[in-house]
Amino acid sequence: MEHRVVITGMGIWSCLGTTLDEVRDSLYTGKSGIAFSQEHKDAGFRSALCSTIAQPDLKPLVPRNLRQFMPEEAQYAYMSTRQALENAKLDIDYIAQHEVGLIFGNDSTAEATVNAIDKFRDFHDTAACGSGSIFQSMNSTVTMNLACLFKLKGINLTASAACASGSQAIGLGSLLIRNGLQECVVCGGAQEANMFSVAAFDGLQSFSVREDQPSQASRPFDRDRDGLVPGGGAATVILESYEHAVRRGAPILGEIISWGFSSNGDHISTPNVEDPARSLELCLKNGGVSPDEIGYINAHATSTKIGDAREAQAIARIFGDRRVPVTSTKSQTGHEMWMAGASELIYSMLMMKNDFIAGSLNFENPDDDTACINILPECQEVHFDMFLSNSFGFGGTNSTIIVKNL
Repeated sequence: MEHRVVITGMGIWSCLGTTLDEVRDSLYTGKSGIAFSQEHKDAGFRSALCSTIAQPDLKPLVPRNLRQFMPEEAQYAYMSTRQALENAKLDIDYIAQHEVGLIFGNDSTAEATVNAIDKFRDFHDTAACGSGSIFQSMNSTVTMNLACLFKLKGINLTASAACASGSQAIGLGSLLIRNGLQECVVCGGAQEANMFSVAAFDGLQSFSVREDQPSQASRPFDRDRDGLVPGGGAATVILESYEHAVRRGAPILGEIISWGFSSNGDHISTPNVEDPARSLELCLKNGGVSPDEIGYINAHATSTKIGDAREAQAIARIFGDRRVPVTSTKSQTGHEMWMAGASELIYSMLMMKNDFIAGSLNFENPDDDTACINILPECQEVHFDMFLSNSFGFGGTNSTIIVKNL
């Protein structure tokens, strides 16, 4: 027996806001979360553009002896998960008596690792790393910390799939619930926003250098795009079986209809068209969904020349003449990397629940590759009941999720 998978809670810690209401308003008004960082410039970055994320104050919430285990991304994830659990009406007493799982996307812990090794080198003593450094520097740091802090006793798993990590986490969570292996799973994605985590990206000349116009730097699908802008934060969604959600009287926000995935099996960083298209095709097929039923596509589009072009062609290949509205919220947030698949599902949910589609900022002119899809440059008030969200990562990791309004 397959179980329906529903979303009962959401939480966000983003450059667009630290509550769902703030983020909804930012999406609607077209607010940009991107700024120029003098710290990055002074450190030697080619591009000093990045998103601006509020630093959470965990002192009133988490004891000091537990905070020592939490790197930056785990702190963001803690805040978004607190919100999501509250939003889903899941309290500590219920969690203590039931098996609640946890799957989070995370693919780096750069700053924690750098700090520990620097202390070791400075003092020539491994003890100088500190007792919390090993837990901060492991890739599973987010799930380790969240499971202990929220007393979650179901599956405990980190999904590391580059920029598809957050989407893969949600897809895996939905798969477990659909097959009856878990009734409730906390899913999401987290991305550290310090300069150590993106220095190598800058070294590859992956970032936009439109430093005098930060809010205009991220321009997915636009002819004059010149690279992405790094971002970060965390996003959490609570997934439950429909039966479980009804049984406990949970708010039901939407339904995960299907998950599609593929691997390019090709170049480690240059995407192709065929395999992202296969991820979309499988997602539609797995959910028994017609392209005509999709009211909105939240594109992965990061504002790179090749990536945006290949995704546009993949969408056009699957949707044909169906001119479904497409935008990339990365035009406002920059590329939130390991977090993006989760945050963009929440951004799309906020649009669907409030009858609008946020415009793809800075989309002024298509090029020969991106003119084949219907990109909305400005916010439009429109009702839709089903959306598709793409996430593609290094290594040719592709993930697509379809969500229906309830």
